[in-house]
Amino acid sequence: MRQEKLKGCHFPKTLVYQCVYWYLRYALSYRDIEELMLERGSKKKRTVGTSWRMDETYIKIRAKSYYLYRAVDKERNTIDFLLTAKRDKKAAKRFLAKAINNNGIPEKINIDKSGANKAAIEEYNKENDTSIEIRQVKYLNNIVEQDHRGIKRITKHMLGFKEFYSALVTLNGIELVRMLKKNQVETLVKSKNNTAELFYSLIS
Repeated sequence: MRQEKLKGCHFPKTLVYQCVYWYLRYALSYRDIEELMLERGSKKKRTVGTSWRMDETYIKIRAKSYYLYRAVDKERNTIDFLLTAKRDKKAAKRFLAKAINNNGIPEKINIDKSGANKAAIEEYNKENDTSIEIRQVKYLNNIVEQDHRGIKRITKHMLGFKEFYSALVTLNGIELVRMLKKNQVETLVKSKNNTAELFYSLIS
């Protein structure tokens, strides 16, 4: 089916609107937009390492703290992320299950002194007959803590989140763009969707 074009433009109208939406919604540069269009429907997320750094950072929604669980490997590749209302064992376990479902079982996970995160991994091991090694070495978690800053740099320039869903969609977009910038779009992994498909599903 032929797609309608804007007057004087070589690209379909829907594509132009999509680029404008990205630019306004996620505080992206023109170079970011160009990179996204190059990635459009062409590549798969690269397999991450088996040594993970897992941590959470707070996100304000209507002046209330919510928690963005995140994990990266030792090469700083983003493994997964999950926005939750609480920071406890249940939330940590939910994130862990999501990350493993999308990326496979890691050999070891480094965490901070969080008892909830440790309990979540221990319970996952027990219930799934796995033997994920738990490490609590502070300097090793500097990698994920520094990676949090990339998210914070973008969100601090926004006016603030008013609803959980809008925060969820925006943070998913930010995380996926950062994965593209980290060149994590090379080979197929267990996730059902590739990075671009996940991103486009957010704005459909």
